[in-house]
Amino acid sequence: MGIGEAGTGSTWPAAAAGRLSVGTRQVAGAVVCSLAGELDLDSLGPAREALEAATAAGPPMLVVDLAGLQFCDSSGLNLLLQTRLAAESAALPIRLVALAPQVARVFEITGAGTVFSIHDTVDEAVASG
Repeated sequence: MGIGEAGTGSTWPAAAAGRLSVGTRQVAGAVVCSLAGELDLDSLGPAREALEAATAAGPPMLVVDLAGLQFCDSSGLNLLLQTRLAAESAALPIRLVALAPQVARVFEITGAGTVFSIHDTVDEAVASG
């Protein structure tokens, strides 16, 4: 899935079954990857593809919009941490947006919230530079 494409990644059965939807779009100053549904080991593939493609494209900033994410297990958290490391090694700022309370709790318990810049909206994330 490339920049500007949205979809569920039809090659991934879990995503096609509606457990996770992934979309990627460009906004002024950033590429936004939106993840909605359940991010777990079974649905990791399309999220990984979208995040890797967005990082490789080298936008000014990568924003990961989690507003629609209802569940995130340790494999999903690990993917986001790996994406952060890849972005940092490419000098690419990464921002997370709109964590639902249950997802925010995972970040709080694990301490992962301290290594990400987390914002309420995409506009706030982009404005943070």
